[in-house]
Amino acid sequence: MAEWSPSSWQSKPAQQMAEWDDKALASTVLAKLGRLPPIVQPAEADRLKKLLAEAGRGERFIIQGGDCAERFVDCEAERLEAQLKLILQMGMIVEHVVGKPTVRICRIAGQYGKPRSKPTEVVEGHGEIMSFKGDNINGFEPKDRKWDPERLLQGYFHSAATLNYLRSYIACADPADTTNIDINALRSSPEFENFSKDVRAIRAKEATKETTEFFTSHEAMQLDLEEALTRKVGDKYYNLSAHLVWIGDRTRQVGGAHLEYFRGIANPIGVKVGPSMKNDELKELLQILNPNKEEGRIMIITRYGAGKVEEMLTGHIQAVKESGIPVTWQCDGVHGNGIVAASNKFKTRRLEDIVQEIMECMAVHKKCGSILGGIHLEVTGQTSVTECLGGCAGLTEDMLPQNYETYCDPRLNYAQSIEAAFAVANGAK
Repeated sequence: MAEWSPSSWQSKPAQQMAEWDDKALASTVLAKLGRLPPIVQPAEADRLKKLLAEAGRGERFIIQGGDCAERFVDCEAERLEAQLKLILQMGMIVEHVVGKPTVRICRIAGQYGKPRSKPTEVVEGHGEIMSFKGDNINGFEPKDRKWDPERLLQGYFHSAATLNYLRSYIACADPADTTNIDINALRSSPEFENFSKDVRAIRAKEATKETTEFFTSHEAMQLDLEEALTRKVGDKYYNLSAHLVWIGDRTRQVGGAHLEYFRGIANPIGVKVGPSMKNDELKELLQILNPNKEEGRIMIITRYGAGKVEEMLTGHIQAVKESGIPVTWQCDGVHGNGIVAASNKFKTRRLEDIVQEIMECMAVHKKCGSILGGIHLEVTGQTSVTECLGGCAGLTEDMLPQNYETYCDPRLNYAQSIEAAFAVANGAK
């Protein structure tokens, strides 16, 4: 295989990347990004790799979640606190019910880009315009749709501000605040008394440094940005924009630019695997990304859709076994379960479908003798968001317009996320 460098991806075909009209401006921006300090430390990425290896062996359980795509406008203290507390609380629930320590990974401090089906879209009153690809590429409003490389700098500084605030918040937070799980919206559940008992027990425990530890992650899609934030540390290269980065289901082509970039970085990496992934392709991909068979290096994030798991996952598990390469398995319960509400055409998901896919994953892994190491969800700590259907709160289609905030995919709100954590925890016991 040819020698790797942070820029060797440039010789390969790339998918889903914004292209800049002003090449000189883009070069100036990327050079600046290359001189800015790292957002995370390589030792933190190494620690996460160790914890992911433990999850792969069944010794821990991963809770990964956050916004579909972060928005610059949401980089404010109250929202950031709510988002982090939700992920920590979901981890505390699973840890308490299952009796197994968790690893908490946030889709935060860099999840500003999104893949799109097409580079352009037709918007009523504006004709054909560039698709919205996330705040670090262009703006959501039609007048702001030009792909702008200066937004990459805004993305860096919003990421740095986000992580700086969250680190200082968690260092000084009142433990009672982080463990204050609100289950009032779950009162209609027949399990409410058990939920209450569990929450009281969690609140009675002392929050420790380990139970409030968190890591950052994002989909590494815009490779010129990722290259600029890659640093040489000793004889290794790390992407120091996040602890973990993942390859999307639309950019994981063997022979493509994204696989070329990912094979050379020392971070733990995720790979989204959906119904289009062939078994032999998966084996080839693993050999490219983890030829040294390093534990904790690769997290396979499956995303099939409720009702499709057994058909797809069984073959993928067998392919991994045949490869002899260790992986940590994670279930993305959201991306295979998107629907359009019949009554108002809002993009949405059903909580019940999300939980069903996770339960199906648990059952298939148990049957195949493999281990489900964690879950991956799109969630928000905001209590009033109305983007996904179902749950104890009984969110229906006609309620979706009440507070539908997302610019991209729908997220579980706070109550739905806590309900999902209890369902996963009880299913994993």
